[in-house]
Amino acid sequence: MSLKSLKNQFKIYLLTKKLKKNKILFNETDFTFSSKNVLIVDEIIPEFNKDSGSRRLTEIIKLLLKNKVSVFLVADLKQYKYKSDYLQIFIDLGVNVYQPSIDNKGKLVTKEVFIQRISPKMNVAWLHRPMVFNKFQSLIKRANPSIKLVFDMVDFHYIRLLREYELGKDEALKIQAEKFLKIELENCKQADSVIAISKSDKELLKQHFNEDDKVFLISNIHQHLDKGTGFFKFEDRKNILFVGSFRHDPNNDAVKYLKEDIMPLVWQSLPEVEVNIVGSYITEDIKSLASHRFNLLGFVDDINVALSSAKLFVAPLRFGAGIKGKIGQSLEHSLPLVTTDVGAEGFDFKNQKVIMVANSAEEIAQKIIALYTNKQLWEAASDSCENILKPFSLATTETQILQIINN
Repeated sequence: MSLKSLKNQFKIYLLTKKLKKNKILFNETDFTFSSKNVLIVDEIIPEFNKDSGSRRLTEIIKLLLKNKVSVFLVADLKQYKYKSDYLQIFIDLGVNVYQPSIDNKGKLVTKEVFIQRISPKMNVAWLHRPMVFNKFQSLIKRANPSIKLVFDMVDFHYIRLLREYELGKDEALKIQAEKFLKIELENCKQADSVIAISKSDKELLKQHFNEDDKVFLISNIHQHLDKGTGFFKFEDRKNILFVGSFRHDPNNDAVKYLKEDIMPLVWQSLPEVEVNIVGSYITEDIKSLASHRFNLLGFVDDINVALSSAKLFVAPLRFGAGIKGKIGQSLEHSLPLVTTDVGAEGFDFKNQKVIMVANSAEEIAQKIIALYTNKQLWEAASDSCENILKPFSLATTETQILQIINN
């Protein structure tokens, strides 16, 4: 047995000892079942204010609860690391959240044991992200052969990695992309329903998996906020904003690209403009980019303040896949933005595309300068945000979710 395995076993031993001491017992009667029960498994307890995928899953959970569906949430965390500031938030919402406990024989109820025990009472298993589906689908199906398996892709990982490879020609990325394609296609075959996050992802998947009747579209959920009396006008705003978690490679690349290639061109015309970078899990590489005009704010509790006061949002994403939550957030707040074709994917910008979408550093800089300095252009872009967001409303998503759950 390896040293790592011995360490893990010891940590499990300490956890079990602690649970026994504190009398944290597993009791199925502590959970709420209903006529429809859905098991949701993700890599983490969704951190809805830190990343787009978590925010989307949280809204899906809320819609299920609204429709009297009992939700059982499991995170694929190591047992002795099963901690999260978000656990209690989901419990307070009415979600049945797995946490480590011991059974009446004093044995640890792991997440796998928990899933085995509750799966016979589940109607649907909603498995979020490719590796989660790959890891848990057979365990769940053995426990309940009649359960409906849903593979929520979140984004088409193969496409995201392939685009990153095409940018830098790193062969390791190409190998990883092919590995993910194999996993994602196998997941699609095993699933009863497959969820794509955008029309473009759905079309790209169709080139490899042509079973349209199995593939549904559930995008990010965005509600446009009406411009009230507190809405800051063009002349009352300043500076440029970027938002994104730095656990996500496309965001790391976008911020480096913004600092090194785009902003030097913008600063030639607008030397006073500052860039505010908001996002959790900032890496050392990103920290090194900080300067007096390039502010790394890290995670902020209330992103609405930043979105309401910025003059412009930027998202110069050069690779990625799926719908980008940061774009939706900007549109929710009627905040004009400049992004790339990758960033705009899944959104129909209509006639505003020529104003807000560009792909070279020079074009992006030009569009930033134009929107930052031209009030008429800025106001037209701001007014267009509500229409762009209409396909992402709660009502549209609720209909799609219930179709999957009830069919």
